[in-house]
Amino acid sequence: MVFYFTSAGVSPPYTIYMGKDKYENEDLIKYGWPEDIWFHVDKLSSAHVYLRLPKGNTIDDIPKEVLIDCAQLVKNNSIQGCKMNNINVVYTPWSNLKKTGDMDVGQIGFHRQKEVKIVSVEKKINEIINRLEKTKEERNPDLAAEKESRDREERNEKKAQIQDQKKKEKEEMKKKKEMEELRNYSSLMKCDKMTTNEVKTLSPQFTLYYYGTIRI
Repeated sequence: MVFYFTSAGVSPPYTIYMGKDKYENEDLIKYGWPEDIWFHVDKLSSAHVYLRLPKGNTIDDIPKEVLIDCAQLVKNNSIQGCKMNNINVVYTPWSNLKKTGDMDVGQIGFHRQKEVKIVSVEKKINEIINRLEKTKEERNPDLAAEKESRDREERNEKKAQIQDQKKKEKEEMKKKKEMEELRNYSSLMKCDKMTTNEVKTLSPQFTLYYYGTIRI
């Protein structure tokens, strides 16, 4: 079971989701998207909350209102954190999550600590939690299939971009070749200009006359 929420404080709205328990968190870790940002209460147990960004956006593009929604949702779903004031919530791109075989279920580390950001939460804001809870949906998604569909779409987009680039390069090469041929032809014609009035005898029977100047 995965819980989905909508952060509608900005347009377009953002999707936030989290697993029901630590076992589902394992699947979320495994099948996350490059567009996902992971949230967790620092140094305390809590739900693993994910924010799905629009394609092309980065962690620095998260609107302040959406960041607050995610932090409040994480705090509210921490047994210890929800009772405390002045806690820190850490967040980082899904691609920065590190999972090794010796870690417990639901436990993760980071590949690069410098990519981990922190937002401070002074206290729980019920107004925000109530607004998010009204958008809550429970689903049983096929996370593996969704991830494969997303990756296949990206592969197709990259393939189309490569084909388009090759087409442009081919057209540019053709144009360059045509321009080079034109320059060579113009140069040849300049060298072959005739400016003589002489009479050339080809044979006893034929005489060829050139009059004036011939220019091309």
